[in-house]
Amino acid sequence: MSNASLLVVYLLYFSSQKKKEPPGPRAIPLLGNLFQVDLKKLDQSLFDLSKKYGPVFQVFFGTKKVVVLAGYRAVKQALVNHADEFGNREITPIFHDFTKGHGIIFSNGDSWKEMRHFCLMTVKDFGMGKRMSEEKKKKIIEECHYLIEEFEQYEEKPFENTQTFHYAASNVRSALVFGKRFNYKDPAFQAMVERDNEIIHLTGSSLMLYNLFPWLGPCLRNWRDLMKNIEAGKEDTRRIIADLNETLDPNMCRCFIDAFLIHKNNLKDSEIENSHYHDDNLLYSVTNMFAAGNDTTGSMKWCLLYMAKYPHIQDCVVEELSRVIGSRQVRTEDRKNLPFTDAVIHESQRLANIVPMAIPHTTSRDVTFQGYFIKEGTTVFPLLTSVLYDESEWESPHTFNPSHFLDNEGRFIRRDAFMPFSAGRRVCLGEGLARMELFLFFTSLLQRFRFTPPPSVSEDELDLTPVVGFTLAPSPQMLCAISRQ
Repeated sequence: MSNASLLVVYLLYFSSQKKKEPPGPRAIPLLGNLFQVDLKKLDQSLFDLSKKYGPVFQVFFGTKKVVVLAGYRAVKQALVNHADEFGNREITPIFHDFTKGHGIIFSNGDSWKEMRHFCLMTVKDFGMGKRMSEEKKKKIIEECHYLIEEFEQYEEKPFENTQTFHYAASNVRSALVFGKRFNYKDPAFQAMVERDNEIIHLTGSSLMLYNLFPWLGPCLRNWRDLMKNIEAGKEDTRRIIADLNETLDPNMCRCFIDAFLIHKNNLKDSEIENSHYHDDNLLYSVTNMFAAGNDTTGSMKWCLLYMAKYPHIQDCVVEELSRVIGSRQVRTEDRKNLPFTDAVIHESQRLANIVPMAIPHTTSRDVTFQGYFIKEGTTVFPLLTSVLYDESEWESPHTFNPSHFLDNEGRFIRRDAFMPFSAGRRVCLGEGLARMELFLFFTSLLQRFRFTPPPSVSEDELDLTPVVGFTLAPSPQMLCAISRQ
C-alpha cells in the first residue's frame, strides 16, 4: 500500500473515532435501559433522564437505540431547523400493521409527500374550486347543536362524556371524508367509534413489547384484538368507499373520497403505473384522517374537567363570552375578541399534554446535531412533555395558569413553546381543523352549561391523573352539565 493510501486510511480511521454520540445511561446487554425507565410513564422517565444527561441523549430499548430530544430549544431546532434530517417517520412493526407503509401518518418518501399534500389541499378546497373554510365551520357548528342536545338529555344528572365527544369529533370528520354525518344512536356508528377507541387503547398497551419482539404478536392477546379491530375498521371503510364510488359524479365533489376517486380517474394512462393514487393509499389516508380526531376528543375532555376543577376560571370564561358574544352562536372569527377564553383553551392543551412523545421520527441521513453524531435511520423521540413543561419557557409549567398566554394588558399572546401538535414536516395533519373544533365546541358548551362535579364530589376530589395509552386521556369520571338558561 502506498504512503498516500496509508494516510487516507489513517485519516478516515481517526475521523470516525471522533464522532461523538449522545450521552445516556449505561445499558445492560440485550435489555438495554428497560429497567431504568417506567414504561407506564415513559415520557416522565425520559424527562427525568434529560435533567441528568442534557437535551440530546440516547437510551436503549432492548438492543434498539433511541435518541431523545428534550426541551423546547432542542425539539424546535431538530424538527424545524433540521426538518429534512429529522423528518422521517419511524415505521415500527405495530405502525406497519396499521397501514403497510401507505396513507399519511405512517409512511415516508414520495408517497407520503403526495398524500399529505393532496389531503391538505382537498380538505381546504375539495379539488373542485369550492372553498371549504365556511363549509367546515358550518359542519362544526351544526355538530355543536347535536352535542348540546345530547348533554341536555342528561337533565343535569352526572354523566361520563367520553363517548359523546368521540361521536361529535368523528361526525365532523365523517362529514368531510364521507360527505355525511351519523346519528349518535346509530349502532353501526357507535360500533365504529368504539372500535377506534379500542385501537387507541390497545396500541398504547401492547406497543413497546410487540415492537421489541414482533414474533410475539400471535401470542399477545392485545395484539390479536388490535388486528381484529383494524381489519373490521378497514372492511367498514372499504364498504363506504365502494358505495360512494357507485354514485360518483365527477361534476359534484361531495367529500374527500370523491375528490380522491375523481383525481384517480382523471389520470392519464401513462401516469397510472407510477401513481400514488391507488386503493391502499385511499383506504389508509381515510383511516389516518379519522385517527387525527382523537386530539380533539381528548382536549375537550380535559377542557371540561379543568373547568369543573377550577370554577373561578370557568366563571371568567363565561363572563367574557356573555360580554362579547351574548347569546348568539360563537363564530371562529370571534376568537380574536375572546383572549381569556382562547388562553384557557391553549392552557388546557398545554397542561393536558395529550401526545407526550409525539409519534416517533427517524433520521433520514447521518447528521451532527448539537455536537453529537446521529446515524441515518436512528429512532428519535421528540419529547413534547419536556417542551410543554419546559421550566425555561413557562412561568409555572406544572399548574393550570391561563396567564401563560396573556400579556399584562390581558391580550392573547402566542408562545413558541406551545407544541401540542408537534412541529415541522410532521406537524399534526388535522391541527387547523382540531383548533376550530375545540374552540367552537368549548365556547358553545360553556354558553349553555355550567360544568361541575357530582353533588357528592368536591372540586379538590376531581382526579387530574391521566390514563396512559397511545395518548393521555383523563381518568373516567362523572361531571354535571347544569343549564344556564
